Amino acid sequence: MTVPTPRRPILPGANLFESLPGAHDPAAVAEVAHRTAELLVRGARSTEDAEVIARVVKLADDYGLDELADLWSDAPADSLPGTLWRLYLLRSWVHGNAEEVSREYSTGRKYAEVHAVVAGVADPPGPAEVRQMVDAVLRGVATGDFATTLDRAAAFARIVATGRAHLAEETHEQVRSASRLVEMADQLQTAARAERAGQLW
Repeated sequence: MTVPTPRRPILPGANLFESLPGAHDPAAVAEVAHRTAELLVRGARSTEDAEVIARVVKLADDYGLDELADLWSDAPADSLPGTLWRLYLLRSWVHGNAEEVSREYSTGRKYAEVHAVVAGVADPPGPAEVRQMVDAVLRGVATGDFATTLDRAAAFARIVATGRAHLAEETHEQVRSASRLVEMADQLQTAARAERAGQLW
Protein backbone atom coordinates (compact mmCIF):
# COMPACT_ATOMS: atom_id res chain seq x y z
CA MET A 1 0.00 0.00 0.00
CA THR A 2 1.37 3.40 -0.96
CA VAL A 3 0.52 6.52 0.99
CA PRO A 4 -0.25 9.41 -1.41
CA THR A 5 1.99 12.44 -1.19
CA PRO A 6 -0.03 15.21 0.47
CA ARG A 7 -0.47 18.67 -1.03
CA ARG A 8 0.42 20.23 2.33
CA PRO A 9 1.85 18.77 5.54
CA ILE A 10 -0.41 16.32 7.34
CA LEU A 11 -0.12 17.09 11.03
CA PRO A 12 -1.24 15.00 14.00
CA GLY A 13 -4.98 14.59 14.03
CA ALA A 14 -7.75 12.04 13.97
CA ASN A 15 -6.62 10.46 10.69
CA LEU A 16 -2.89 10.13 11.32
CA PHE A 17 -2.86 6.32 11.59
CA GLU A 18 -5.77 5.48 9.30
CA SER A 19 -3.49 4.34 6.49
CA LEU A 20 -1.50 1.92 8.65
CA PRO A 21 -1.54 -1.43 6.81
CA GLY A 22 -1.84 -4.80 8.48
CA ALA A 23 1.17 -6.42 10.12
CA HIS A 24 1.20 -9.04 7.35
CA ASP A 25 2.91 -6.55 5.02
CA PRO A 26 6.20 -5.45 6.69
CA ALA A 27 7.34 -3.41 3.69
CA ALA A 28 4.13 -1.40 3.69
CA VAL A 29 4.32 -0.88 7.45
CA ALA A 30 7.91 0.36 7.11
CA GLU A 31 6.90 2.75 4.33
CA VAL A 32 4.05 4.23 6.37
CA ALA A 33 6.30 4.43 9.45
CA HIS A 34 8.84 6.50 7.53
CA ARG A 35 6.19 8.67 5.90
CA THR A 36 4.36 9.52 9.14
CA ALA A 37 7.64 10.19 10.95
CA GLU A 38 8.76 12.51 8.18
CA LEU A 39 5.44 14.36 8.18
CA LEU A 40 5.58 14.82 11.94
CA VAL A 41 9.14 16.13 12.03
CA ARG A 42 9.46 17.95 8.73
CA GLY A 43 5.81 18.99 8.39
CA ALA A 44 5.07 20.08 11.96
CA ARG A 45 8.15 22.28 12.07
CA SER A 46 6.65 24.47 9.35
CA THR A 47 3.81 25.53 11.63
CA GLU A 48 3.51 27.90 14.56
CA ASP A 49 0.02 26.63 15.45
CA ALA A 50 0.02 26.02 19.21
CA GLU A 51 -2.68 23.35 18.91
CA VAL A 52 -0.65 21.38 16.36
CA ILE A 53 2.45 21.60 18.54
CA ALA A 54 0.47 20.39 21.56
CA ARG A 55 -0.80 17.40 19.52
CA VAL A 56 2.78 16.49 18.59
CA VAL A 57 3.79 16.49 22.26
CA LYS A 58 0.78 14.43 23.38
CA LEU A 59 0.73 11.98 20.48
CA ALA A 60 1.31 8.95 22.72
CA ASP A 61 -1.38 10.16 25.13
CA ASP A 62 -3.92 10.60 22.34
CA TYR A 63 -3.21 7.41 20.38
CA GLY A 64 -1.63 5.18 22.99
CA LEU A 65 1.95 3.95 23.14
CA ASP A 66 0.86 0.60 21.68
CA GLU A 67 -0.32 2.35 18.51
CA LEU A 68 3.02 4.11 18.13
CA ALA A 69 4.81 0.83 18.86
CA ASP A 70 2.93 -0.88 16.03
CA LEU A 71 4.08 1.87 13.71
CA TRP A 72 7.63 2.74 14.81
CA SER A 73 9.11 0.30 17.34
CA ASP A 74 10.58 -2.08 14.73
CA ALA A 75 12.30 0.74 12.83
CA PRO A 76 16.11 0.91 13.13
CA ALA A 77 17.45 3.14 15.90
CA ASP A 78 19.27 5.30 13.35
CA SER A 79 16.10 6.06 11.36
CA LEU A 80 13.59 8.89 11.79
CA PRO A 81 10.72 6.61 12.93
CA GLY A 82 13.06 4.69 15.25
CA THR A 83 14.24 7.96 16.75
CA LEU A 84 10.70 9.24 17.27
CA TRP A 85 9.76 5.96 18.94
CA ARG A 86 12.57 6.45 21.45
CA LEU A 87 11.53 10.05 22.16
CA TYR A 88 7.88 9.13 22.81
CA LEU A 89 8.90 6.09 24.84
CA LEU A 90 11.13 8.32 26.98
CA ARG A 91 8.31 10.83 27.51
CA SER A 92 5.79 8.15 28.47
CA TRP A 93 8.24 6.57 30.91
CA VAL A 94 9.09 9.92 32.54
CA HIS A 95 5.42 10.88 32.95
CA GLY A 96 4.65 7.51 34.50
CA ASN A 97 7.63 7.50 36.89
CA ALA A 98 8.33 11.18 37.55
CA GLU A 99 9.20 10.78 41.25
CA GLU A 100 11.77 8.08 40.58
CA VAL A 101 13.15 9.85 37.50
CA SER A 102 13.58 13.15 39.34
CA ARG A 103 15.50 11.41 42.13
CA GLU A 104 17.75 9.62 39.62
CA TYR A 105 18.26 12.81 37.62
CA SER A 106 19.14 14.79 40.73
CA THR A 107 21.78 12.20 41.67
CA GLY A 108 23.08 11.75 38.14
CA ARG A 109 23.69 15.42 37.42
CA LYS A 110 26.29 15.53 40.19
CA TYR A 111 28.40 13.15 38.10
CA ALA A 112 27.47 14.43 34.62
CA GLU A 113 27.42 18.23 34.87
CA VAL A 114 28.07 18.85 31.17
CA HIS A 115 25.11 16.70 30.20
CA ALA A 116 22.96 18.50 32.78
CA VAL A 117 23.58 21.82 31.00
CA VAL A 118 22.51 20.30 27.67
CA ALA A 119 19.40 18.64 29.10
CA GLY A 120 18.18 21.91 30.62
CA VAL A 121 16.01 20.68 33.49
CA ALA A 122 14.94 23.40 35.94
CA ASP A 123 16.56 23.47 39.36
CA PRO A 124 15.62 21.79 41.64
CA PRO A 125 14.67 18.88 39.35
CA GLY A 126 11.45 17.64 40.94
CA PRO A 127 8.75 15.46 39.31
CA ALA A 128 7.02 18.46 37.67
CA GLU A 129 10.34 19.73 36.30
CA VAL A 130 11.33 16.44 34.66
CA ARG A 131 7.88 16.17 33.08
CA GLN A 132 8.17 19.74 31.78
CA MET A 133 11.61 19.05 30.38
CA VAL A 134 10.58 15.93 28.48
CA ASP A 135 7.53 17.78 27.10
CA ALA A 136 9.83 20.61 26.01
CA VAL A 137 11.93 18.04 24.15
CA LEU A 138 8.85 16.82 22.29
CA ARG A 139 7.88 20.42 21.45
CA GLY A 140 11.31 20.66 19.85
CA VAL A 141 10.20 18.04 17.32
CA ALA A 142 7.70 20.57 16.03
CA THR A 143 9.36 23.90 16.70
CA GLY A 144 13.11 23.66 17.13
CA ASP A 145 16.30 22.31 15.69
CA PHE A 146 15.68 18.57 15.63
CA ALA A 147 19.35 17.67 16.19
CA THR A 148 19.41 19.86 19.32
CA THR A 149 16.18 18.21 20.47
CA LEU A 150 17.86 14.81 20.16
CA ASP A 151 20.97 16.04 22.00
CA ARG A 152 18.79 17.22 24.91
CA ALA A 153 16.95 13.90 25.11
CA ALA A 154 20.25 11.98 24.96
CA ALA A 155 21.78 14.10 27.72
CA PHE A 156 18.70 13.63 29.90
CA ALA A 157 18.70 9.84 29.42
CA ARG A 158 22.43 9.68 30.20
CA ILE A 159 22.05 11.66 33.44
CA VAL A 160 19.14 9.50 34.63
CA ALA A 161 21.13 6.36 33.78
CA THR A 162 24.10 7.70 35.77
CA GLY A 163 21.85 8.46 38.74
CA ARG A 164 20.21 5.05 38.52
CA ALA A 165 23.60 3.34 38.50
CA HIS A 166 24.70 5.28 41.60
CA LEU A 167 21.45 4.62 43.47
CA ALA A 168 21.17 0.99 42.44
CA GLU A 169 21.74 -1.78 44.92
CA GLU A 170 23.73 -3.52 42.21
CA THR A 171 20.97 -5.96 41.35
CA HIS A 172 21.16 -7.40 37.88
CA GLU A 173 17.91 -5.75 36.77
CA GLN A 174 18.90 -2.27 37.98
CA VAL A 175 22.27 -2.46 36.25
CA ARG A 176 20.60 -3.72 33.07
CA SER A 177 18.03 -0.93 33.24
CA ALA A 178 20.74 1.75 33.56
CA SER A 179 22.59 0.13 30.67
CA ARG A 180 19.48 0.29 28.46
CA LEU A 181 19.15 4.01 29.19
CA VAL A 182 22.79 4.57 28.22
CA GLU A 183 22.13 2.64 25.01
CA MET A 184 19.13 4.89 24.27
CA ALA A 185 21.27 7.98 24.93
CA ASP A 186 23.92 6.69 22.50
CA GLN A 187 21.26 6.02 19.86
CA LEU A 188 19.77 9.50 20.21
CA GLN A 189 23.22 11.11 19.94
CA THR A 190 23.96 9.07 16.82
CA ALA A 191 20.63 10.23 15.37
CA ALA A 192 21.51 13.85 16.20
CA ARG A 193 24.76 13.53 14.24
CA ALA A 194 22.90 11.95 11.33
CA GLU A 195 20.33 14.78 11.38
CA ARG A 196 23.08 17.41 11.20
CA ALA A 197 24.60 15.56 8.25
CA GLY A 198 21.21 15.41 6.52
CA GLN A 199 21.18 11.62 6.75
CA LEU A 200 18.34 10.94 9.19
CA TRP A 201 15.31 9.62 7.33
